[in-house]
Amino acid sequence: MVAHIETVAFQGVEARPVDVQVHIAGGVVGFAVVGLGDKAVAESRERVRAALSAIGLGLPAKRITVNLAPADMPKEGSHYDLPIALGLLVAMGVLPPQELERFVCIGELSL
Repeated sequence: MVAHIETVAFQGVEARPVDVQVHIAGGVVGFAVVGLGDKAVAESRERVRAALSAIGLGLPAKRITVNLAPADMPKEGSHYDLPIALGLLVAMGVLPPQELERFVCIGELSL
């Protein structure tokens, strides 16, 4: 199953829609964020891992892929943390997907 969470990328004063897609699969254990993200987006992996751990949830020992679509639009900043974490919770079966369908999620996570 692929979880979808809606967020935005800021380009000047415009907010452009971004689909955060989270997929959990078997294979080599890893956590990859793809989709033309900057360093802050790449660091989301560690903030998300720590935040979930702080609430007593660990990441599954599987291959986690997060795609920020569209892939050709630059993504900057740490506001992708929350949509990535929510996508993981949906993909892990902790949250039902229909609970987040009506929302656009933006937010940085603390450790």
